[in-house]
Amino acid sequence: MVRVRLDRKESFIGGGRESARSALFIGAMVAARYNPQLKQFRDKLVAAGKPKVLALVAVARKLITILNAILRDRRPWQPLPA
Repeated sequence: MVRVRLDRKESFIGGGRESARSALFIGAMVAARYNPQLKQFRDKLVAAGKPKVLALVAVARKLITILNAILRDRRPWQPLPA
């Protein structure tokens, strides 16, 4: 379970299947490091003062959105032009 401290509130991610959640979290770490668009997204959140773990969870959620779009459209992922 990943816990994120936000001021006085404490939020945590604990729902769903643990194996799927762990795989997604690892995938988000890799994507935030090697995918230029997701790296920029994570760096923007961290620069805005968000905790690093929270930014990584946001990358994981964005990764789910991308994967769902790939499945929906039945087309490979195409990076946005620079």
